[in-house]
Amino acid sequence: MEHLPVEVIGNILSRLGGARDVVIASATCRKWREAWRKHLHTLSFNSNDWHVYHDLTTSQLEILITQTIFQTTGLQGLLILMDGIDKFSASTVIAWLMYTRETLRRLIYNVRTIPNVNILEICGRQKMEMLELSHNSITGVEPNFQRFPCLKSLSLSDVSISAMDLNLLLTACPKIETLELINPEIAMSDAQVTVELSIPTLRRVYVEAISMDKFILEADSIECLHLKDCALELFELIGKGTLKHFKIDDVSVIHLDIGDTVDNLEIIDVSNFTIIWPKFYQMISKSSKLAKLRLWDVVFDDEDEIVDLETIAVCFPQLSHLALSYDLRDGVVNYGLQGSSHLENVIVLELGWTIINDLFSHWVEGLLKLCPNLRKLVIHGVVSEPKSHEECQILANFTSSIVQLMRKYMHVDVQFDYE
Repeated sequence: MEHLPVEVIGNILSRLGGARDVVIASATCRKWREAWRKHLHTLSFNSNDWHVYHDLTTSQLEILITQTIFQTTGLQGLLILMDGIDKFSASTVIAWLMYTRETLRRLIYNVRTIPNVNILEICGRQKMEMLELSHNSITGVEPNFQRFPCLKSLSLSDVSISAMDLNLLLTACPKIETLELINPEIAMSDAQVTVELSIPTLRRVYVEAISMDKFILEADSIECLHLKDCALELFELIGKGTLKHFKIDDVSVIHLDIGDTVDNLEIIDVSNFTIIWPKFYQMISKSSKLAKLRLWDVVFDDEDEIVDLETIAVCFPQLSHLALSYDLRDGVVNYGLQGSSHLENVIVLELGWTIINDLFSHWVEGLLKLCPNLRKLVIHGVVSEPKSHEECQILANFTSSIVQLMRKYMHVDVQFDYE
């Protein structure tokens, strides 16, 4: 260890994570203390990492963090996550940011202060590449195209911001590629909450816990879009066919339009969602490069609708991973299995139920016949407690039928995943 360069020791200390562990390790010898002062590039203060953070007064905690940060030079990554801690003095937090901002490339900031600290003003026009803000308020963003010339990733969680300020902020990030919006408080001047964003450089967008009337996103380079736990009247994506991964989970939306962005889709993952199948199919039907389709715990708007596997086989010839879980009904299941086309390239098949019945094993058998080159079958289920004798018998009959069925498909790896 004594022959290690101080730069390498600095990298080791930076990977330890918590500031407490870094300080203890740096006390090893003079060389490690030098690495701590001159070559440390990442420092993390997380109230969940060490219980003592909750035992100290706010003033004591401010002093501890200040002394630790001011012993370093050239920090590139600073994480300050103070959940459940009383509000800090704004002047102290400003001192931390002013001391580190010229070299800082990554800031993860969840600190409540009195008064609110304007992070954008302090850290703007610097080398910042990644910024994560939580429980903050952003107001009065000035139009400035070069405020964050290097920023590539922005995450706003439980942040209060107006639709106009959000647009101005993103416009000030000419290189931004990743955007996360988690439970933001969007301030609007009128009754209708509408967000319209136009960011040509965006590649990845994650939106969670948003409730509004209209969300219109124009992103010419977008590759991944994930909507989770949202309530929207209208969501519209405007792009140029670059979207590869589209995921929606527990979303309520009246009008969903991803337009002409679907030509290069490779993954569609839909869960806890109400589907009008003809409309949904029309939206994704041009995705001829689709490799994975997941429709999990979906509800059909028309109870007589079902996933038409014949249509899927014809329109998605490159499909290799299919995952299905929805309410099975007699007659409708048979309709879904009709057709002469096979899912020739499907090698992974995932099937699930929430309430098991005798139709499920019949459905599994029908799907296996449609996948001649299948290599892996995963069966997901929910086993509740306590169970009646009848329910136990249904589960036993299902297990027996699957065992008998899989004797015909010895080449297929079978896995069971029960909750």
